[in-house]
Amino acid sequence: MKVLKLLFVIGTLMVVSACQNANDSSGEFKLLPQPQIFVIDGASSLYAKEVVNCHGIDGVSLPVCGDLLAKLEPVHVASDAQVIFSVDNSLDVRAEGYTLEIEGKIISIAGKDRAGLLYGFMTLEQLMEDATEQDVRLPECSIKDYPLLAYRAIHLDVKHHLEKTEYYYQLMDKLAAYKINAVIAEVEDKLAYKRQPLVGSEDALSIEEWKRLSDYAMERNIEISPLVQGLGHASFILKHNLYKELRDDPDSDWAFNPLDPETYKLQFDLYLDAFEALPHGRYLHVGGDEVHTTGRGSGKTELELQLSWLSKVCSFAEDHGRIPIFWDDMPIKYAGLYRPMFDTSVSRNEVDQLWAENEHKLVEYLDMFPKNCIYMRWNYSDPHAEGNIKAMEWFSEHGLPVMGATAGQTRWKLMPQNESNMENIRSFAVTSIDKGLDGLLLTLWDDDSPHFELYIRGILAFAEYSWSGDVRSKTEIKTAYRQREYSHTLAGEEYAVIERLEHMAGWWNGALLQGGQRNDVRSHADPLNQRIIELPLKGEKGRWTKNNEGRLEMAAKVVEDSDKVASTLEAMKSKAIRNHYRLEVYEQANQLVRFSAQALLTLQLYDTALDDAEASEALKKVQNLEEEFELLRKDVEQVYGQTRILTKPDDYILDQDHHLHLANQTLSLDWLFTAELFFFEKVDSQMLN
Repeated sequence: MKVLKLLFVIGTLMVVSACQNANDSSGEFKLLPQPQIFVIDGASSLYAKEVVNCHGIDGVSLPVCGDLLAKLEPVHVASDAQVIFSVDNSLDVRAEGYTLEIEGKIISIAGKDRAGLLYGFMTLEQLMEDATEQDVRLPECSIKDYPLLAYRAIHLDVKHHLEKTEYYYQLMDKLAAYKINAVIAEVEDKLAYKRQPLVGSEDALSIEEWKRLSDYAMERNIEISPLVQGLGHASFILKHNLYKELRDDPDSDWAFNPLDPETYKLQFDLYLDAFEALPHGRYLHVGGDEVHTTGRGSGKTELELQLSWLSKVCSFAEDHGRIPIFWDDMPIKYAGLYRPMFDTSVSRNEVDQLWAENEHKLVEYLDMFPKNCIYMRWNYSDPHAEGNIKAMEWFSEHGLPVMGATAGQTRWKLMPQNESNMENIRSFAVTSIDKGLDGLLLTLWDDDSPHFELYIRGILAFAEYSWSGDVRSKTEIKTAYRQREYSHTLAGEEYAVIERLEHMAGWWNGALLQGGQRNDVRSHADPLNQRIIELPLKGEKGRWTKNNEGRLEMAAKVVEDSDKVASTLEAMKSKAIRNHYRLEVYEQANQLVRFSAQALLTLQLYDTALDDAEASEALKKVQNLEEEFELLRKDVEQVYGQTRILTKPDDYILDQDHHLHLANQTLSLDWLFTAELFFFEKVDSQMLN
């Protein structure tokens, strides 16, 4: 491992040194993910527009290419080609690795396998993109590259909404371009099941539609495996009257009864349809997290019940050629070892002592843990916690395969935050590499459903860390992200505005609330009085302002910062060559944040009015807020609606929402505007009537 890290450092230094010494026509080439070894020796003799012909050695066919290489013409004679490519199984790189050399007017690409060849062309596409935009020649360079994690998967969670189908195809193109090679699709009711048709929603994609997407992805070396929630998280099934008898608790649609044979008949039917819909995936993710079962007087412990269920579904998966994946948190929780997995304040000695006291609770059932299952150790905040590392070690030491799961989105509202969770993605990728694990999953939960475009920066950070390891700083990765996704002219730090918007979005979540978060407003017995912020009242001049001094200071700062973000985004739109749409989505998020801040400042105008005339004028501004918001909402829906299906079917049954998923609370997009809609209801009843 130390040797590999040294190679990363050497490779990176060679890139920097070579770029500094090359002539001015070399340009700035920022690849993502960063290759293991990338040496630039100046400028070649070849412009990107001159790359028109290619030749495959021994008849090797072209892989799928990006836009700039899609029109390459194969020629029979190598001397007529600018690109010469091959597959060489003896290449001294790992699987999916490749070499790429540009010398004079010749580009040579060799892949360890077909996947490596594909990735060699994806790297060439990035080099050509940079050269074209900067109107410089391609670099004379040598690249040796391969991934440090074999399985690099993102989570596609569609339980609360679907994108328009074409968006998923575009997403597969993007994932392939950044060397992501797998997707775990949490299909829930967005698959039109044939064996249990009631489970699929009216707007679900058919088995055939999912299969076409799976085929398309596989052509780009992306295997899509299904996640069909099992023992718990079963509301999408158990909310239906037909299946109520399968509930563990008759009053809750959350969990199956693991003692009922009909539970397995139903789940196996769903699995079979998912296998047909996603035929290229090696895995079946069965879920199994965050669930408690009663045992129905059987005398069996919760751990015994869960492992009994797990054994049955794992056997079924194995019988059908799939490797089962299981969230590992509940066995650890049953053993009293849960908290240290997420608490960095617990030392290794304390962790070891706790395990010494409680490990027997797991060992007692060790024979029931399926050996053909991958135990997915998820940690979305502190994967370096000693308790998390200890849990991974325990599974491995007992012959139970382990895979990690980090997150690019958890329960953040409006947009991912904490720098797209980059530090935690980095930490878990490094841990996975150091522990010799085969792969890592980037979860992207749809619970509170930010626009998927705003997940992309985190996905690209994951692509970097899972392929290259911890080579570049976060600042360098963000710079590469802006160059790759927008334009080389936008790589500079002056365009690094997303952290500012993330911080404001975190404030926006509770800006109009006096307690709780947006996701628990609708479920509260008295949301207007106990969730929505108190309003200024006539005859109590200045009291409201004094009580909300800190909130108002932040609102003023948010308006100021939001205007700066808006100005920067507008400049970025004028310069961006790619992905204008994502900038439009950021603009809408920024406007939503600004509106809440401005609404508070408008209330302050009323509260601090010097006389009745001034108060009357301020009250008109308060009254106008709702109309202004409706115009803003239309803009948001117009932008979001370009890629997203905004509403659920009219006959859609919302589940009991045990975890208060914001995106599960209305059929329309009202859930996104929950705080604002209740705010206006309170303003109308207490200030305008």
